[in-house]
Amino acid sequence: MLSNYIKIAWKVLLRHPFYTFITLFGITLTLTVLMVVTSFVDHLFGAHYPENKRGRSLYIANIVQTDSANTTMSSGPASFDFLTKYAKSIKSAERVAIMSNFSFSNAYTNGKRIKLNTKYTDVDFWSVTDFEFLEGKPYDETNIRNADHVAVITDALREQYFGNDAETVVGKTIDIENINYRVIGVVKGSPPTRVYTYSDVYFPYTAPKSNYENKGIRGRFAAIVLTKSPADLPEVQAEFDSYVARIPRSEYSDNNHFNVLIVKADTYFDHFLNTFARNDKDRITLYVIVGLVFLMIMGLPAVNLVNVNVSRILERASEIGVRKAFGAPSKALLWQFIIENVFITFIGGAFALILTLVVIHFINSSGWIAYADLTINLPVFLVSVLVCLVFGLLSGVLPAFRMSKLKIAEALKV
Repeated sequence: MLSNYIKIAWKVLLRHPFYTFITLFGITLTLTVLMVVTSFVDHLFGAHYPENKRGRSLYIANIVQTDSANTTMSSGPASFDFLTKYAKSIKSAERVAIMSNFSFSNAYTNGKRIKLNTKYTDVDFWSVTDFEFLEGKPYDETNIRNADHVAVITDALREQYFGNDAETVVGKTIDIENINYRVIGVVKGSPPTRVYTYSDVYFPYTAPKSNYENKGIRGRFAAIVLTKSPADLPEVQAEFDSYVARIPRSEYSDNNHFNVLIVKADTYFDHFLNTFARNDKDRITLYVIVGLVFLMIMGLPAVNLVNVNVSRILERASEIGVRKAFGAPSKALLWQFIIENVFITFIGGAFALILTLVVIHFINSSGWIAYADLTINLPVFLVSVLVCLVFGLLSGVLPAFRMSKLKIAEALKV
């Protein structure tokens, strides 16, 4: 029966090329937009280079000081001292990396200034992340202890500063803010959308201008806590929460102005969400906004396709009347039109998949996002298939239901 429905759907497609073009154009364009958006969301939140271990990572990146009534609030990154005392001491974690939020510096070569994003890190940063070293190696504890002026740079900075002719740059010096640093390694860069790993140059935290010795709880640093497995995330979070609960009020209370301290070790998605929605009410509002945007993207084209499908099915009214006259139940007709519409939607989905690959390739190669790595991976593909099904049902159920309920005499008159 299913094969017969598909054969009928194929014949209908060939019967009226104009209706077919309008239908497939609307489906293809809508699904392409959704696939590209889904791929970008996966690029933002998925486990990709160099944060391939996001699935078992927790981020400590923001400290909130407030009062019990939550009327005044102050928030910002943590200090190196705070993270060393309370994040590095997490016993159930596999490893904890501390890095600064990226800052800005200038490099100088042949009278030319190069604007740079810079980041200070500890040694564990290179174990928690999965940077690909094209040359050399990361700095070690000896470099940290000796406060060596060494740096790891990206391949893009290597090309900008040393040119394409240099066979190797390890051991050469780079002038950053009038300080000469010895290049110890070259890595493939991180996309700027991964803010905790993105930079042009990486320094040991004991290098000049890191301000790692500043006391207090607030500073310019964040931490990535790597657990042994995703199942250990709740245990690590509970251990960190217990440490925070024991912090003396004198460390965070400003003349008793702030008496509540909020610091969380969150998954990357929760950390991102908490940046915009700090409580359940804000989260619900955010979900509603995202839902409305998704409904507009999906709903408006679906409404247009409903009208096209009604016109397309209406011209088959005589066919419906004849089938009903020979005893075809409304349920069978309803399923026929739904399956036909889903089949057509999947054809549009195939075109959308090809177009999405073209768009993603263009985005990755355009340089709009440095080191962009948008992909159509398995999760994105499965979401795309689900969207095809939803879109096919959404735009096909109403016209199919209306036509399946036509009386025989009415159908034969059309």
